[in-house]
Amino acid sequence: MKVLGVITARGGSKGIPGKNLKLLAGKPLLAYSIEAAQQSGAFDRLILSTDDPAIAEAARSLGCDVPFMRPADLALDVTPHLPVMIHAVAWVRDRENYECDAVMILQPTSPFRTPDDIRAAVGLLETTGADSVVGVCAVPAHYNPMRMLTADDRGFATLFATAEPVRRRAVRRQDLPSVWAINEAIYLFRTPLLFDEEPSLYGDRTAIYVMPAERGLAIDDSRDWSAAERAIGEHTAG
Repeated sequence: MKVLGVITARGGSKGIPGKNLKLLAGKPLLAYSIEAAQQSGAFDRLILSTDDPAIAEAARSLGCDVPFMRPADLALDVTPHLPVMIHAVAWVRDRENYECDAVMILQPTSPFRTPDDIRAAVGLLETTGADSVVGVCAVPAHYNPMRMLTADDRGFATLFATAEPVRRRAVRRQDLPSVWAINEAIYLFRTPLLFDEEPSLYGDRTAIYVMPAERGLAIDDSRDWSAAERAIGEHTAG
């Protein structure tokens, strides 16, 4: 299976200005995802999608191909990944005659994804026949949806998941179903999904790749950055 890896790194960042090139333990944040992708051996090709010349230059210096510059209208705060992926895959298909079976989005904001994670996700797509694979982390028991509450029009609490009275709430952790949250570290999907009548990154059958919370950390703001620095410090100390 030919898999295209796409590093997505636009220039604008409100939470942490210059985030993708900011040094984390002496390396640009961008470098972590590029190096993990290269070391995984999972990709037929690895490219960068960015609107920022400095990010493009840094990626090239790290051995990542930058075949195009992303249009400004696809590099806004509100731009979702779907049109960015359609643009990237269509660009290399139409201009370089490159086609692939699947695509993985690699966001630099998930620096702790490992080469093993990447390989395992690709293997999962192949063996399960799924349309897509997403990285997930376990939701702690006290945040389980079966314990969450909402309120009716009178302000009385009911269970969020079932609308039953609170007395039906599961008390024992062992009675709760397992639930996971998407962690942003792994998004892998079959290429034809981008060009379906209803384009999608997921399709109808999405397999989950379960990761420990520390590898699924996503850096969106200064608190996340501090958590990433602590995690690296603890790993180095260990």
